Amino acid sequence: MHTEHHKWYSPALGKEMDVKIYGHGGKPILGFPCQEGRYWDFEDRGMIKALYHQIESGRYSFYAVDSVDSQSWMNKRIHPAHRIMRHMDYDRYVTEEVVPFMRQRSHHHKFVTTGASMGGYQSANAFFRHPDAFDGLIGMSGCYSMESFLDNHMDENVYFNVPLAYLKDLNDPWYLEQYRQSQIILSVGQGKWEDPMREHTYRMGQILHAKGVPAQIDFWGHDVDHDWPWWLKQLPTFLDRMHY
Repeated sequence: MHTEHHKWYSPALGKEMDVKIYGHGGKPILGFPCQEGRYWDFEDRGMIKALYHQIESGRYSFYAVDSVDSQSWMNKRIHPAHRIMRHMDYDRYVTEEVVPFMRQRSHHHKFVTTGASMGGYQSANAFFRHPDAFDGLIGMSGCYSMESFLDNHMDENVYFNVPLAYLKDLNDPWYLEQYRQSQIILSVGQGKWEDPMREHTYRMGQILHAKGVPAQIDFWGHDVDHDWPWWLKQLPTFLDRMHY
């Protein structure tokens, strides 16, 4: 499999960030790691191996990025208002640096985004905030209401980064039409470690369907918990459902 490792100093974040590419063509996928994860997690945890045939066949390519969760959501040393500001720096890094980088390397203008757990949140938030950059979403075991990471602090910046908050109130026809033209899959298991992600996924489905957005909301079995062995099964399955 063709791979490339890239690193550059991010103006948005003020630090070096890594991106690793797997594959030689096809629809690009942007993968967000789990909480406080690094770009190598997808490979180390076996996800790239699980996607081997889909990548090597040229159907998809995979771009794995770093997180800055330890400086944002998980940084209890700073005020919640500063945590969300650091997350917004990360959002700018993705949209102003990673997305243009992907466009330079592909004939595609829009991409699929995916992740599990905190990566499920990151992928969904990126997709719903920036439908000019993404036309596919696979969110696995995501937490879509993030106030608990911010000591229940709420301000305008938090609101516009909590999908269960801003999607409920969203009526802009441009955004809704972009969502309707996209492919959206949100999945969660029903094991005991998938709560409250199960409730969040259900509520996301309710909101999207009420707005005429044809999202697939996929509840897996009661033995399916919040862990990599299940995500390794889910992502290849869901990518096979998509049509690009």
